This record gives sequence, C-alpha cells and structure tokens, in this order.
Amino acid sequence: MSDKKKLVIVLSNGFHDERASVAWTIANSGINTGLEVTLFLVSSGVDWVRKGAAAVAQLNPLDPTIGEMMDNFLTAGGKILVCPACIKVRGYTDKDLISGAEVKGSAAMHELIKQGAATLTF
Repeated sequence: MSDKKKLVIVLSNGFHDERASVAWTIANSGINTGLEVTLFLVSSGVDWVRKGAAAVAQLNPLDPTIGEMMDNFLTAGGKILVCPACIKVRGYTDKDLISGAEVKGSAAMHELIKQGAATLTF
C-alpha cells in the first residue's frame, strides 16, 4: 500500500458533457501534485476508454484533447478502472478498451476509499 494520499474520481459523463473534461483535468493536476489518482468510469464515462474514441475529443477549447489528457494521466501513473456492467451494456469487451484501462467493479474503488481516498464525482 502506498503512503501517498489517494483520490478517486468517479466519471459518469461522456462526450455529451464538458464536466468530463474537468474530471480529466483534475485527475492530471492531482497526479502532478503527488496524489495517487484513480478514475472509476461508469455509465457513459466508459466510452472514453473505447479504442480511438477520445483521440480528437475536445470538450473545452482551452484544454488539450481528452486523448492527450488520458495519455498524460496514464503515463504519470494514474489508474483507470472501468465498470464491468457498464461496458457490457454497451457491447464492449476488454479488447475494445485502451491499454491501461482495467475492468473492475466497485469493490476496487471501495478498497481505495477504505484506505482513506478522497472522492470526487463528475
């Protein structure tokens, strides 16, 4: 278990909502300030990790593309957990998801919370 302070961000918004861009921005800034950050993607938030889906998405013209923010997040050591039921309802499988996205249920998020993780929801 890491001694770093933890942050879990639950992201339920996809391409339809600018709050998704805010979530990725906060995730990256959390990593940059030394937090151990995990994104838990649910509902339409799982669409972000479908291969090729986020490559050019840019919900806020002042932000980098979501794809760039995702790459930066993963490269810096961020973790992305993806709701199994949410990908199933969309017809996705593990093979449809980007490298670095882990299909895990809410128990994985609850474990981080039990370890003291703060939570944010977008």
